[in-house]
Parts: sequence; structure tokens; C-alpha cells
Amino acid sequence: MSDYIIDIEHLSKSFGQKEILIDITLKVKRGESIVTLGKSGTGKSVTLLCIVGLILPDLGTLKVFDKSIPDLSEKELNEVRKKIGFLFQSGALYDSMSVRENLEFPLIRHFNYSRDELNEKVETVLNDVGLIDSIDKMPSELSGGMRKRIGLARTIIMRPEIILYDEPTTGLDPATTREISYLIKDLNSAYNITSLIVTHDMACTKITAQRILVLKNGIYFAEGSFDELSNSNDDFVKSFFI
Repeated sequence: MSDYIIDIEHLSKSFGQKEILIDITLKVKRGESIVTLGKSGTGKSVTLLCIVGLILPDLGTLKVFDKSIPDLSEKELNEVRKKIGFLFQSGALYDSMSVRENLEFPLIRHFNYSRDELNEKVETVLNDVGLIDSIDKMPSELSGGMRKRIGLARTIIMRPEIILYDEPTTGLDPATTREISYLIKDLNSAYNITSLIVTHDMACTKITAQRILVLKNGIYFAEGSFDELSNSNDDFVKSFFI
């Protein structure tokens, strides 16, 4: 059994003639919260998509839960995905469904819970994110920050061991950004979740990151804590902290 819940070595990925990831090595222990920084279009989100098998790498090894993701059958990959949550920028709620129905949807799809069990699980995660009063509202009735919270609730309702966050605070005001960031941190601690967070938001980074990776030219160019990297002498690294 590996010490790492995610174990990536020398991963590369190109799209046509464009090299995106050149040589990525990433080893993540259970319960860690890691933030990736980098300029737009440099492959931060591509790494997340490789982890869930939505994109296959060209070279290198990629193991999650000790399973080689590129070598899994579709059935095997779907079993792994049940233990991985993915929070999209928009929250990706179904507009035609109420909050309750949005949260019930993945449970009904994967499990055979009774109505009482569904109610209990939905109410528990809504209490976790502080939105139990919104249970019967439609997504159109929610603010951007509330939609993010509901998206996070729908992610944690499956009790994932890993959550991948793609720009979780995009489009939010500073106060709501802090609220969402602390919520991510608190849920990680409460459920021992392993988190990979792609963001440009330094407030979110400071609150959530135990370790930061800086992506440049297809490789992890720098690594360290927020304090370590904020005091870096490298101009590229410093540009994120100004």
C-alpha cells in the first residue's frame, strides 16, 4: 500500500502540437490540502481532469488509491470516481431541480436509500454549509455564494475521500470568498478530505493551503507553504503574492 492517496510521476500531456504538462510529479498524502498556482491556460485544471480520468496523459504514471487511472476499465474508473468529488467553477447545479432534488440526485443514482435516509443526508450536508433554510429553493433564487455552497454540499454528500476544486471562489466578493474558503478548510478537517485546489485567489490560497505548487512551463516550478513562497526571491513566484 502506497503512502500516497494520489501518486503522479513524470506525467506529460499535449494537445496537438501544444505541450501543456511536460513533467509533473505530485505525491499527496491523505488529508492534505494542496493549492496549485499558475497563469491561465498552463494546465492546472488539466491535471485535475487527468486524476479523474476525463483526460488521459501521454506519458508518466498516475495512481489514485493505488490504482493506475489510465489502465482502468470504464467500470473500474467509475468505482474510483465515486470516492472523488469535483467542484466546478459554476457549482454545476441543475436549474430545473430544487436544492433538495440537486442533492438527492447523486444518491438516487448510486444508492438505494429510503426516503427517510435521503432526507437525513440532505439535511446534514445543508447544515454543514449553513443553508438548511434553502432546501426547497430553486438555483435561480440563490446568490452566487449560495450556489457555491450548495455545489459543495452536493459534492460532500457522497462522502468523497478526495475533492478537486476548480476555481472555487471565482466571481465572488471578498467577504464571500473568505466564507467559502473557511468552509472548505472546515469540511476538510471534519471529514479528513484530501483536497486539490486550483485557484488564482490568494485569499483562498492562504486560508486553505497546507502546501502550494507553482506551475510554470509545464512543470512544478516551486513548492512550499504560503509564508515560504510569499518570501521567495524569484520574480515569477513573487508575482502571485503582490
